[in-house]
Amino acid sequence: MRPLYLTNTLSRNKELFKPIHEGHVGMYVCGPTVYGDAHLGHARPGVTYDVLFRLLKYLGYKVRYVRNITDVGHLEHDADEGEDKIAKKARLEQLEPMEVVQYYTERYHEAMRLLNAESPSIEPRASAHIIEQIEAIKIILEAGYAYESNGSIYFDVRKYNRDHNYGVLSGRTLEATLEGTRSLDGQGDKRAPYDFALWKKAEPEHIMRWPSPWGDGFPGWHLECSVMGAKYLGEEFDIHGGGMDLMFPHHECEIAQNVASRGTQGVHYWVHNNMITINGQKMGKSLGNFITLPELFSGSHPKLAQAYTPMTVRFFILQAHYRGTLDFSNEALQAAEKGYKRLMQAWRALGSASLHEPVRANAPEGLSPSPEIQSVIDAVLDALCDDLNTPVAIAHLFEAVKLINGGSLSADDKRALGVLFRDVVGGVLGLKDEEAGASGKAEKALDGVMGLVLDARKKAREEKNWAESDRIRDTLASFGITVKDTKEGATWTLE
Repeated sequence: MRPLYLTNTLSRNKELFKPIHEGHVGMYVCGPTVYGDAHLGHARPGVTYDVLFRLLKYLGYKVRYVRNITDVGHLEHDADEGEDKIAKKARLEQLEPMEVVQYYTERYHEAMRLLNAESPSIEPRASAHIIEQIEAIKIILEAGYAYESNGSIYFDVRKYNRDHNYGVLSGRTLEATLEGTRSLDGQGDKRAPYDFALWKKAEPEHIMRWPSPWGDGFPGWHLECSVMGAKYLGEEFDIHGGGMDLMFPHHECEIAQNVASRGTQGVHYWVHNNMITINGQKMGKSLGNFITLPELFSGSHPKLAQAYTPMTVRFFILQAHYRGTLDFSNEALQAAEKGYKRLMQAWRALGSASLHEPVRANAPEGLSPSPEIQSVIDAVLDALCDDLNTPVAIAHLFEAVKLINGGSLSADDKRALGVLFRDVVGGVLGLKDEEAGASGKAEKALDGVMGLVLDARKKAREEKNWAESDRIRDTLASFGITVKDTKEGATWTLE
């Protein structure tokens, strides 16, 4: 098996990936809080961890990929006070909170489908794991790392830090955390501003609430991932992914909860993708500078010069290394569009490997590409296995494009490149030929329409309505469609 290297945020080093259980990988990725349409910033982790998922499978691993849906507990400003983001949206829209959750979850799924991101193995919701979260809080309380205050339960960061290292992931000290803590109303319930909620008391007007040993309330935002990761992947698992903005406090708090509740940090490799920026500023809903994916695909946002197809957006994301920032601009997306189309044209020119064939981990036996082609293939795969370096892999793919366009490849070279494009471009990178897809849909639609037309003509002939039968045939002929009557029935061809 080809070795894979990943940058582990925990060690701040690029490390050789070694799964806990040979041949099997458990991967957890923080999913969306579903109170609005997914935007370009959501597309980046969606694509990044989809590529990692696909690459692990390509390398021969059996992967369980868990990505959660946050549908409760995520309060405004990512803080412990304020209104629940979903409950606020429900109040403004005069809907039940779970109506908001259902609507935007389906919208998120559709956006990911258009980006050709594969569905995770399991997609748990926070609201479906309240019992497990309550049990985890009990354990943390018994361990002495949490306290009750006015019906809420808070994690005691200072006490935890005396025994362990709060800041092991982000590198922050407790003093730096204190300096960066927001001053918010209602934090008087906490012993210290940097303590975080495990369970929040629900005020009378709070709709989303569950009974607990401490009264009606709802779980804190950080707890759900600790609990669901352990439930579906075990108390220790291989990879935890998410955006770099989640490193602190969300993932730092996860580690503290894991240690306090089960005695282990839980995750062996922390992988973080960087942000998409717009004019150098992080794109996000809280900043109001985001472009939703439906707007991007339709071109309806005022910052967009045109509509961009889902595969153009996916290619745009893959052109940058996942750990580097990616700045939005129409010029960058237009350049991505040209690059994507050039790659697809080369693939079509090969004509040897279908987009829809299953990904294969190895080339067909007996294939002997030239050293030049084998060098390109190895360079592409080496780049992908070197911390998911998609921009370098794409650069090597364009070396292959030059060779394809040169037109002097042997049959074995064409077949080898066909396998590379099928398994890596279409498989690992998840790019599909939108023009071929549109053509295939058109052909399927024409087949369906012609079936209906020929059925109508058949009925006319059975009723001996020859004038109607001839009219249908002659009208089709005017569109370049020839109908022939045979013993088995009518057939048609498009001239």
